[in-house]
Amino acid sequence: MIEKFSIPVPPLTGKEPRTVYVYLPAAAKDPAARFPVLYMFDGHNVFFDEDAAFGKSWGMGKYLDRTGTPLIVAAVDCNHRKPFGRLIEYSPFAFEWEGLGKGVGQGTKYMNWLCNTLKPLIDERYPTLPGRETTFIAGSSMGGLMSLYAVTAYNHIFSRAAALSPAVWIVHGRMDTLIRKSVYRPDTGIYLDFGQREFGGNAAMRGAFWDTVDALKEKGIPIACRIVPNGDHNEATWEEQIPFFMPVLFYRRA
Repeated sequence: MIEKFSIPVPPLTGKEPRTVYVYLPAAAKDPAARFPVLYMFDGHNVFFDEDAAFGKSWGMGKYLDRTGTPLIVAAVDCNHRKPFGRLIEYSPFAFEWEGLGKGVGQGTKYMNWLCNTLKPLIDERYPTLPGRETTFIAGSSMGGLMSLYAVTAYNHIFSRAAALSPAVWIVHGRMDTLIRKSVYRPDTGIYLDFGQREFGGNAAMRGAFWDTVDALKEKGIPIACRIVPNGDHNEATWEEQIPFFMPVLFYRRA
């Protein structure tokens, strides 16, 4: 079951309502059941093709129903304000992108809102397991960058992250610097991937991705890293990666 409700993000878009999509597993019918929570970016692209920006979603609800995964997913619509609302909201640092110019990232404001307003609301309304060990985050592209940022800067809240096609190149090494300066708890786990066709001949993009992977390796963070064969920068490719990143979120070894 997928519920929707509206909520503003006052630090960024004032009283303007955002849609929050919340997936509840069938097992939630048991009043005693409690579940881990996965927070996701670009909520409009997560569940329904008719809501997706380009007419194709991740189909996350269908996957979770089919596999019976015991998980709540809370996915928030992005900032659609033009020209660069989404880029500004989903960048934790100042950024520069050819053709788009420079911008001041507001990702920290967004994450503070998610952690201090949205998460308590989700924990109050739904049968969650609210602890760090059962709180995850995931996204793609700019949402992938934000997922890396969240599991790094807010490691006391998120234990696992899935960063698909993370747009680390637009922040020019700042993510790598933050990773190297940060302290991660031992049970942190991160999934990263990038589509083979996304790289193309862009050496800077490819280098930025591997620099980020190297920074995580230097910190000793358990990571699962993949180059997706013939993978593209779109929801169809990201949907195909759900079976690869979901086990990383749930992985436990005593």
